[in-house]
Amino acid sequence: MVDPVTATTILIAALASAFMAWAIGAGSSGSTPFAPAVGANAISVMRAGFLVGLLGFAGAVIQGGNVTEAVGRELIGGQALTPVAATITLLLAASLVATGVFLGYPIATAFTVTGAVVGVGIAMGGTPAWGKYTSILALWVLTPFVGGGSAYVTAKLFRSNLSDRTLIPALAAIVGAILAHVHFSLIDGGSTLAREGAQVLPGPRLFGVAVVTGGTAIVAALLIYQQLRNDLVVAQRRFLLFLGGLVAFSAGGSQVGLALGPLLPLLEPFSISIPVLLFGGGLGLLLGSWTGAPRMIKTISQDYSSLGPGRSIAALIPSFGIAQTAVLFGIPVSFNEIIVSAIIGSGYAVESAGVSSEKMLKTIGAWVLSLVLALGLGFGLYVGVSQLLP
Repeated sequence: MVDPVTATTILIAALASAFMAWAIGAGSSGSTPFAPAVGANAISVMRAGFLVGLLGFAGAVIQGGNVTEAVGRELIGGQALTPVAATITLLLAASLVATGVFLGYPIATAFTVTGAVVGVGIAMGGTPAWGKYTSILALWVLTPFVGGGSAYVTAKLFRSNLSDRTLIPALAAIVGAILAHVHFSLIDGGSTLAREGAQVLPGPRLFGVAVVTGGTAIVAALLIYQQLRNDLVVAQRRFLLFLGGLVAFSAGGSQVGLALGPLLPLLEPFSISIPVLLFGGGLGLLLGSWTGAPRMIKTISQDYSSLGPGRSIAALIPSFGIAQTAVLFGIPVSFNEIIVSAIIGSGYAVESAGVSSEKMLKTIGAWVLSLVLALGLGFGLYVGVSQLLP
C-alpha cells in the first residue's frame, strides 16, 4: 500500500512526464522530421504538424522501449530515482525544452534529460555509468560529422551531372536497406524485418538477412523509379514526404523514452507494462505536435538554410539512419542535433544556400548550455529540496 504522500509525489511526477512529452512533441520530435519537406514546399506547416503527430505516436508505441529502459535504468548505477527525484528531473528538463520552443531555438532534448537524470542521480548518491556515457557521447559527437557529412555528399550529387532518375532510385535503395533493419519492439520482443525473413528462408542466417535486405532495397528503388517515369517533380515530393514520415516515426521511437524513462522506477510496484506506458507517452507527443510544433517547423525550415527538394532529401536520409541506430542501441539522442546538422551539411553543398552562421553558433551554444544547466541544476535542486523535506 502506497502512502498518500508518495502517491501524490508519483502523480506529480506523472504530470511532469506528460508535460515533458508535450514539450518534446512541440519541439524536437514534432518539428524536425517534416521541416525539410516544408522548406522544399512539399507540404504546408499545419499539415506537417498534423501528420508528424500521428507518425510520432506510432513510433513511440512500436519502438520506444529501448530508449525508455536506457533513460530509466542505465544512466545511474546503484540508485533508482525516487518520486521526488523523478519529479525534479522531469520538470527541469521540460522547462528547458519548453523555453527553447517559445524562444524559437531548438534545444537538444536528449542533452537536457540526460543531464538532469545524471545530475539528480549523482546528488542521490548514485554512481556514474561511464560505459553508457561513452556510447552516448560517441553518438552525440559523431552525429554532426556523419549526418552533416552524408547530407553534404548527397546534396553535391544532386548538383552533379548525375541524373535524378538515376540518383533518386539509388537513394531509395539505401532507405529500403535501412528499413529492413528497423527495430520493431512489438515483433517477437524486438526484431527486424530482415531477421524475421531470414528465419523463413532456407540456408545460412546471414544469407537470409542479405536476401531480405537486398530485396527491400530493390523494391524501394523500383517503386520510386516508376514514379519518376511519370513525373519527376511529383516523384521528388512523394519521396521527400515518405522520408519525412520515416523520420517522424523514428523520432517518436527515440524521443518518447526521454519523457517516460524517469518514471520507470516509480511504476514498478503498480505492474504497469511498458506498452501501456508507451501508449500514454505517445499521446503526449501527439498533443505536443498538434499544438506547438508549427512554430518550430517554421524556424528550422526557414531560418537555417534555403532548402530545395534535393537538399531536403539529402538531410532526411542520414537523419533516418542515425535515429534508427539510436533506437537499436537504446541511446538517448537529440533529434534537433540530428536534423539541424543534416540541414546545415546539405546547405553547405550550395554556396548560395543561405546557412546562417550566427544561428548555427547560437544553436550549438544552446545545446551545450542546456546540458550544463540540466546537470548542475539537477544536482543543486535535488540537494536543496532534500534539505527541506523531512
